[in-house]
Amino acid sequence: MNPSSPYRRGVRFLRRRWPVVLRLAIWSVLETGQTFLTGYALAHALDDGFLDGREAVGLGWLGAAALGVLVAAYGTGQVYRAVADLVEPLRDSLVRQVVGRGLRDADGAAVSRLTQQVEIARDTFAGLVMVSRSFVFTAAGALAGLFSLDPLLLLVVAPPLLAGIGLFVASLRPLARRQEDFLIADERLAGQLGVVAPGLRDVAAAGAEQGVAEDLDRGVAQEYAAAGALARWGVLRTAALATGGQLPLVLLLATGPWLLDNGVTPGALVGALAYVTQALLPALHNLINGLGTSGSRLAIVLRRLTWDRPPEADAPPSVEGEAEAGAEAEVRGGETPALRLSSLTFAYGPHAEPVLRDLDLTVARGEHLAVVGPSGIGKSTLAGIAAGLLEPDAGNVWVDGMPVCGEGAVGRRVLIPQEAYVFTGTLRDNLRYLRADPVPEREMTTAAEAVGLAPLIERLGGLDATLVPAELSAGERQLIALTRAHLAYAPLAILDEATCHLDPVAEARAERAFAARPGGTLVVIAHRISSARRADRVLVMDGAHALCGRHDELMERSSLYRDLNGAGGWGEPRAGSHPSLALRDPYGVDPVPRPGLAGDRGHVVAHRSVGQMETVRDLGDRRTPGGE
Repeated sequence: MNPSSPYRRGVRFLRRRWPVVLRLAIWSVLETGQTFLTGYALAHALDDGFLDGREAVGLGWLGAAALGVLVAAYGTGQVYRAVADLVEPLRDSLVRQVVGRGLRDADGAAVSRLTQQVEIARDTFAGLVMVSRSFVFTAAGALAGLFSLDPLLLLVVAPPLLAGIGLFVASLRPLARRQEDFLIADERLAGQLGVVAPGLRDVAAAGAEQGVAEDLDRGVAQEYAAAGALARWGVLRTAALATGGQLPLVLLLATGPWLLDNGVTPGALVGALAYVTQALLPALHNLINGLGTSGSRLAIVLRRLTWDRPPEADAPPSVEGEAEAGAEAEVRGGETPALRLSSLTFAYGPHAEPVLRDLDLTVARGEHLAVVGPSGIGKSTLAGIAAGLLEPDAGNVWVDGMPVCGEGAVGRRVLIPQEAYVFTGTLRDNLRYLRADPVPEREMTTAAEAVGLAPLIERLGGLDATLVPAELSAGERQLIALTRAHLAYAPLAILDEATCHLDPVAEARAERAFAARPGGTLVVIAHRISSARRADRVLVMDGAHALCGRHDELMERSSLYRDLNGAGGWGEPRAGSHPSLALRDPYGVDPVPRPGLAGDRGHVVAHRSVGQMETVRDLGDRRTPGGE
């Protein structure tokens, strides 16, 4: 189990406040006494009093039950005091976290978190404590009362009660997953609508109504399926209540004659009915509805309040944006950025020239960034550092406000390299490799359709087809790796030329699928210039300095970016090619450096055989330079 899960945090919170928990349990015993007297006093009032002709004795037992109610009321008052001592520290802790993050990260949502979400967490936690405590002590008092009246009554009531509790506990985790699936589907559909609704005129002008409608239909169908699954699992909640709370009542009535024939008194039978109807059934009803609904609500709120809060000691400093020196992006809405690089320097060796020098970069949540530049300039190095695979010589890297190699950041980013990894096994196993929990088939097929893997699934014969990596093309392996990453929970996806073996149409489809993930952030080491044109911003790397901005801005400010666009873009068919590679290259790449290639600033000319070249200033000596 995740050490930072709401369950683990809750256990640690209660353990640190064990004196309050102990005081809460002691005062709850008074309520247990009142529950015990509910059936016990009623049974003796009937058997020893009214049915025996001694009304005074019967009234005395009823008076004892009334006195138990008064004592329990006093205990309830003390219970509320103990709950307050338990809940208020939680509220104070959450307030400190929200205020600290608001001051540290200029969190624009801090006011909402303070005025709404913190109070929701406080009230929900208090309700869960009251409901759980009440059920435990009420059930203990009722079962003790049944045993004291006659063990046969406990034999009739206890098995269905335990079965109902077991059914409810078994359904908690699947039900929570279905609730999360529904929320994800709802957020995804809301994100689609938020993009489509403001641009309806553009959609109509471009004649894209059918494609947009199909995308929205898929979103609606996914949310409908998630809602149906949630409703089906919700039936188990009703079944648990019927089994544990109402079935004992039916069994008591059905076995009444048998119980009376075996020594159970009429008063004991009536007392047992009182235990079931007045104690067990209401307590179980409150537990199932409170823990099943409020528990999920509390987990969601706590996750939003504390999920991405970095440790105080590791919190990155606030940095102003600089386009040339650092390509720093303005953080959207005051949120913690998805990726942040600060004063980053990296070299392959202690005496080597740095590939990256003093690079600052901020990628906001939900942003699509493309990284372009000549071959060997450091693009893949940047991807490796952002994914935590390479350690910089200087500077810091944060993912979602956490150090890139820290435990909290590991599951928040996924890197898809150029050479895709596919292992021998079923296609389903390959796709769910990055998920610890089972992946619903509908979710898997939806991701495959979005990325473009669906035709391969159909050709192979379904998700359970066995893969032999050597029998797949490089492009097919890339589609499998892309779909696997799309299914991962990591919100930051880094594509390091991960679509280089796909045609331009398939590449565009895959990138759009990642860019459309709700809350997802995409960083693409561009293989084609068309990737840069689709991005929100482009980072241009040329070794001397970095420029970051929108496509139109860079066309004005960056000569290298204009060259890349004017040349048709790397990886796309055009006259001539770049960069220089080996002779007889199957892609028609120039074997010898020559003027006009990307990165040439007028200082390179072809000379003699392959591998020989001269700079302009050395033309006079007609010799091959010695390492220049």
